[in-house]
This record gives sequence, C-alpha cells and structure tokens, in this order.
Amino acid sequence: MTAETVKASDMLDRVGRQVVLPQGHRDDAPLFEAYRWLRENNPLGQARVEGYDPVWLVSKHADIMEIERQPDIFTSGGGQEPGSHNPILQNQAGDEFTKSLTGGSLRVLETLTYLDPPEHTAVKDIAADWFRPANLKKWEDTIRGLAREAIAKYLRSGENTIDFVQDFALFYPLHVIMSLFGVPEEDESRMMTLTQEFFGAADPDAQRADVEPLTPEAAAQQWSAAINDFYAYFDKLVEDRRKAPQEDLATIIASARNENGEYFAKAFAYGWFVAIATAGHDTTSSTLAGTIEQLALHPDQLAMVQQNPKLVPDLVNEGLRWVSPVKHFTRQATRDYTLRGRAISKGDRFMLLYQSANRDADVFENPDSFQIERRPNRHIAFGYGPHMCIGQHLAKLEMRIMFEELLPRIKSVQLTGDRKVVQTNFVGGLKNLPVRLELA
Repeated sequence: MTAETVKASDMLDRVGRQVVLPQGHRDDAPLFEAYRWLRENNPLGQARVEGYDPVWLVSKHADIMEIERQPDIFTSGGGQEPGSHNPILQNQAGDEFTKSLTGGSLRVLETLTYLDPPEHTAVKDIAADWFRPANLKKWEDTIRGLAREAIAKYLRSGENTIDFVQDFALFYPLHVIMSLFGVPEEDESRMMTLTQEFFGAADPDAQRADVEPLTPEAAAQQWSAAINDFYAYFDKLVEDRRKAPQEDLATIIASARNENGEYFAKAFAYGWFVAIATAGHDTTSSTLAGTIEQLALHPDQLAMVQQNPKLVPDLVNEGLRWVSPVKHFTRQATRDYTLRGRAISKGDRFMLLYQSANRDADVFENPDSFQIERRPNRHIAFGYGPHMCIGQHLAKLEMRIMFEELLPRIKSVQLTGDRKVVQTNFVGGLKNLPVRLELA
C-alpha cells in the first residue's frame, strides 16, 4: 500500500466520522468541507466508523438519483425478516436496543420511510390525493390567514431583536400543519416538544429526563420513548375520528380502509400521524430560518426578491437546496450491483447525503453561492423516486405564502449573534439564529 493510499484511507476515516456521527453536524463549515472532499476525492467511499455498520457514503447527485429510482435493488424498508436494515442510520447499540423492543425487527414505525413498493404504494395512497396541488389550492386562503396571524402575533412594527428560530420560525409551520391535520391548538406545544425529542435524539439540548445520557443506546432510547408518547396521544385521535369524522386530514387517515374493506391497522395511522406531526413542520421551519439567514447575509438578494415578488418561488427552491433539512436516509442493496465503477455486494448499506448532492458542481453552477435566480434548480431536498416527500407541495406552499407576506414588510435584517445547529445526522437545521429584524 502506497503512502498516498494510506493518506487517502486516513482521510476517508476522518471524513466518515464527520459525516456519520451526530456530533459531526454541530458546525456546518467542517461538515460541508467533508462533503466537498467526498465529492472530489471519493464520491462513493465506504466509511467504517466505530460502533456503526459499514456504510457507503453517497455524495453525488447522480448516484443518489440512480439509487432512489430503483427501490427493488436499493431497499428502504426496515422489514421484519433477519438482515433487514434501518432506513435511518443509528449506531449498532441503538439498533440492538430497537430490536429488543420489537422482537428482532428494525421496523419501529409503520410509516412510508420503512416501506417498499407495493406496500409503500398502498399506504401512500391513503392520503396521496389530499397532498396533491389541486387539493392544497383550496387551503391557500386559510394558510395565508395563518401566516398573517403569525406575523402579527410574534413580530411587531419597528425593531425586533429576536431568535428567529425560537421566537418565530418554529411556530408558523407547526400551527399550519396541526390546523389542517386536526390537532387542537392547545396541544401544539406537546407536538413541538415531542418533535424536538424525536429529531434531536442525539442532541444534548433535547435530552429527555427519562433517558440515561451518554450511553451508546441513548439516542435510540429517546427515539423510542418519543414514539410511544406520540402513539399514546394519537390512539385517542384515531378512535375519535372513526367515531366522529371531521373535515380534516386526521379523519382521512384514521378512516382509510384496505382492499378488503377493513380499517388499516392502527399502527399505519400512527405512522402517518407521527410523520405529519414531525417532518410536517420541522423541515419547513428549518428552511425558513436558513433562508432568512442567507437574506441577512446577502441584502442584495433580499432587495431583488422584494422588487420582484415573482421570484418568491425561486427563493423557496434555493432555500430548500441550501438548507436540505433532511440530511440522509439509508438504503440496502438487495443484490450485487455496480455503482460508479464500484462492486456493490448484496446487503451493503448506503447513506444518501442529500446536503452534499445539493452542492454538487456537476449539477449546480457555483453551488456554494446562494442565488435566488438559479434556474434550473434540480435540488433533491425532498428526495427522488418513490420515496420523494409526499408533503413537498404543502411545504413549498407554506413557505411561499410566508415570504409573500413577510418580505414586503422587512426594512432590514441583520445577524446579531452566534448561530447554533441541531446536533443530528438525520433531520435538522438551525436551532438558534439571533437577528435584528426591522419591519415596516
């Protein structure tokens, strides 16, 4: 082995730890430098991080698309049979803890993330029509009213010295999705806390009191505890909607029936509800905050979109590319395969690095520059293929409406303190963004 080979191997080990370990995501700068190194030097390298299964780091846009469009070869499902994998990367101790609760399965949730076609298709169809643009259009006036209400409630004319995440961005998407979903407003704070525990399982700031800290399985314990709390809440919601249907998304899901005309098992309703109650708002708030940060750093871009409101949809797309709040999902090869000239063996796992793919210079010109007028913008912040996020149109609608309402009122926005990022390798973004925001 040559000195150059040893050096490259050492570098892959270091980069692998940066990308795989949740603590490697506390600071964007070294993380995105690690992504850049992978794309330029080892775009499909296999990381071997202590305490984790070996995993291929998929850093290029084209490779992720090739994997995502072939769910029969690269499975997402956390099945019941031995050898099935976890579509969310956690350490070996966490996986073992999960299996101890489920009787050996890593399928801890009956939700789309853990399913493959045709089961994935059947469960997705439960609410697919509700999330289509044609249906969402009728909710636009309601969402616009909620955006105006949020601005009036949390911001004021003149100077606002706030943490944009904690004092504003978290609340609007949560209130929108819970209002459309059918969760009472007085329960929204509970949904917020459980979401932060769910996605922040590896973040010390989101540690639950009933989880023993600093143990290898702590994140999995917290994940499981949050899921159980969600289940306890949503069981009552399922029963209520089956007995007394309402005009909301919860009723559509709770009342869904399978091909035999029977209700789907409650576990599938729980899976839908957990996905909506977590990813349905957390990713949107992360993107709102990350976009405002970029507008603060680039006042010319703020002025551009204020002068031409037709650019708001482009601003939303560039914000999604830039933030990419869903950092990864994993897939597992069901057979031998060749990808980017590498021999893949059946059973190999892949960590799809969406943040890296959305900075790929082969797809995006000047990828490390925030550009509202970027066209085309072929970001994959919502994934690609059968597992492309079902809520993407709602998320973009929420953000478009908020920016249409907020940006005309912004006279200036400046960053006033240190930003902080959620410590997670899964889903997350800014958790603190101190700003001075002056509104007309």
